[in-house]
Amino acid sequence: MKLIEKRVVLHFPGFEPLDGVAHRARYERSARQSAAAWGYSVETGAPEAGSDPLSFGVTTGEWAAEVAPAAAEAAPVAADVAPVAADKAAAGEGTGSPGWQTKSRIHMVDHDALVSRLRDGNTLSQIMVGFRSCAEIMLEGGMRGYFRHAWRFGLFFLFPFLLTALAIALTAQIAIMPFALGFSPWHMLWSGPLALCFFIFAFLPFSERFHTLHLFADWAMAVALGRMDRTDFNNWLEDRAAVVRKALDEQADEYVISSHSMGSSVAAHVIGILLEREPEIFKGKRVVFATLGSAILQCALMSSATLLRARVGLIARCPEISWLDVQCLTDSINFYKVPVVAVSGHTDAPEAKMILIRVKQMLTREHYRKIRKDQLRVHRQYVLGPDLKASFDFTLMTAGPMPASVFASPDEKRMPG
Repeated sequence: MKLIEKRVVLHFPGFEPLDGVAHRARYERSARQSAAAWGYSVETGAPEAGSDPLSFGVTTGEWAAEVAPAAAEAAPVAADVAPVAADKAAAGEGTGSPGWQTKSRIHMVDHDALVSRLRDGNTLSQIMVGFRSCAEIMLEGGMRGYFRHAWRFGLFFLFPFLLTALAIALTAQIAIMPFALGFSPWHMLWSGPLALCFFIFAFLPFSERFHTLHLFADWAMAVALGRMDRTDFNNWLEDRAAVVRKALDEQADEYVISSHSMGSSVAAHVIGILLEREPEIFKGKRVVFATLGSAILQCALMSSATLLRARVGLIARCPEISWLDVQCLTDSINFYKVPVVAVSGHTDAPEAKMILIRVKQMLTREHYRKIRKDQLRVHRQYVLGPDLKASFDFTLMTAGPMPASVFASPDEKRMPG
């Protein structure tokens, strides 16, 4: 199999309050962990001045023995793996073929501008927008679709709203407690402020453990990407399509379009826009579309999401695109084993190849035990570094020497040699 020497990567991150600089820093940390686990060298370049979206280079290559200690220090979680790899490299038994080197240019197509816009406003307005989004998703059949295809995702949808509704009910009970006990209504002069203090100083800090207001904004964005009725969002997508189009003009052996969580709906819109305008835009290119944490249906199951579903069909029918849908059983925030193309209404189109991974195979036992009860943390593992060699590795998919398509098969080698 011919190794990749030059790659262009367009990565659409998930719904997190991180800009391109922060996502690049996370990528660098994850790449160091991956290099320590697998035994190769990696160098992550600085952000390119004036780049939009934020772009940077990543160079991977055969791991010389002298870089192993540095990699081990950079990735302490995988440090126990590094000395072994260093010994192999010193003995001429490195995992890479002699002299291989891969250069990847990563374009971080983050949507932090949209996240910031949705989180802008006081707490009351964010709660009101969140519950309105909840009602809209219910009325458009989204919740029904969640429970039909992935009941755990349905619970993920309901959780922040049920939690907040319970807190509002308790707040109201505290406020009217004097009246319920038969006291004079004047006693509400103290019960009202007490109720408000409970909500502001007890519930809100507690709810932030579960990122409740952030999840409210996440569902507001799901509605916006489903309905496509917000001019600011639509203009932003058009702008991202223009910059992605420029990135695709770069020469490369392979083009990887990766997306995580909500970023997959963003990516589907952006790539769909390009295919609508230029049906042969990918002609002659090797393209892999990797959706990590299968979540396009979060938006596509809404009845109004006709445009998003149509763009899913365009991507699925593009012969140059190999679509890999990476899913995990222990991740409750994905549509596990759900055929995204067929459920989007394209039963006659080629289905995305499902890649089933296990987070606990990527991490040490202690590390996995530490994160397994935090579902948002488990959901982020798709784009984070591993402790151990495993069938899936985000850095190898986007910067490794093997074509990204090798991740479609559990039997294919992830490294040369």
